[in-house]
Amino acid sequence: MFVEIVFVGLPIDRDEVEEALEAAFGSEGEITGAGSGMGQCHLDLEIAPGMDPDAALDRLRAVLAGLGVEKHATLTVGD
Repeated sequence: MFVEIVFVGLPIDRDEVEEALEAAFGSEGEITGAGSGMGQCHLDLEIAPGMDPDAALDRLRAVLAGLGVEKHATLTVGD
């Protein structure tokens, strides 16, 4: 499963979000891309095959909420 996370008005450094996601997912997820421009930034998160998609999204949302950035994020989920 692939999740693109787009942030608008992110109040913290994107690297902080990336590090928190890497810590939360460990071997079950990997940041495969990142970028910024035009007032927004994004992270691409690849979730390991076999991980329950609902559990993965719950974990992702918990990380974003813990950082206080969930209202700045839009998630696009793909295969």
